[in-house]
Amino acid sequence: MGVGVADQPAVVRQLRLEADGVVSVSLTRPDGLPWPAWAPGAHVDIVLPTGITRQYSLCGSPDDRDTYRIAVRRQVRSRGGSEYVHAFLRPGQNLAIRGPRNNFPLREHDRYLFIAGGIGITPILAMVRETAERGKPWRLLYAGSSAAGMAFTGELAELGGVVECYVSDRCGRIPLDDLLSEPRVGTGVYACGPETLLTAIAERMTHWPPGALHIERFASRPKPTRPDTEFDVRCARSAKTVTVPPGQSILDALVGAGVPVTASCREGLCGTCETAVLDGTPDHRDDILDERERAANDRMFICVSRAVGPRLELDI
Repeated sequence: MGVGVADQPAVVRQLRLEADGVVSVSLTRPDGLPWPAWAPGAHVDIVLPTGITRQYSLCGSPDDRDTYRIAVRRQVRSRGGSEYVHAFLRPGQNLAIRGPRNNFPLREHDRYLFIAGGIGITPILAMVRETAERGKPWRLLYAGSSAAGMAFTGELAELGGVVECYVSDRCGRIPLDDLLSEPRVGTGVYACGPETLLTAIAERMTHWPPGALHIERFASRPKPTRPDTEFDVRCARSAKTVTVPPGQSILDALVGAGVPVTASCREGLCGTCETAVLDGTPDHRDDILDERERAANDRMFICVSRAVGPRLELDI
């Protein structure tokens, strides 16, 4: 369960099979009021009846304020979220959601290159749709292990841009070396998919201009193996100072000390626990901030990140 996050009731209006192993879920509010506005790249927390909370990208239209749409791929080694959605979720069932939040916003560029792998198409879909509506040049490269498992290809075909599908059991992988070998000034690259794909893209774009690459991860990368050290966190709002021992997160230390905090995934992925840094240097261990944002050291995610030195002061 999340800590300090307000639940919003939701009703499952429709489930639709979008591809082999991929089902979309359309959610409405039981009171009939519109959902909060959102922009491409946003996600919501879904709180299932089992108590499990998972984060899913919104993949419908921001113009449709009556419906939030997510899509869920059935995972072979499910921790309970995707298995429940596919096996037990039904229209008319009540859920709770939190959000939306956006750690993957569509920023202004002259042109766009979108790269999606598997279920990574979900945040990319809304981005492609908005870019097409703006009249900006765009190109999408969409990879999947099989054509039958690639969701939303019909919707993408209706947008009128360049959509290239790479099916590994037919034509191999996206030609990243050819695609990314030369920097393209003014091009924003947006990528979401398996870690192997995202790592390969990042490795080939080290010579591109800063801010060209934008990545969304659905799973956290391995955290640093360096040993943790003890440090103090001063909470500016409550004037409390809390000691964070090795092996314990800032989040858990603050909860134990009675400091009100907000959190959900506890993996450095969802952004719920974002906290402003007033003094000290964070040891960033999240999968949200890019290098420029980390270097600013003005915010951190307290579920996973720590302190470089003996002390941090946070706006909390």
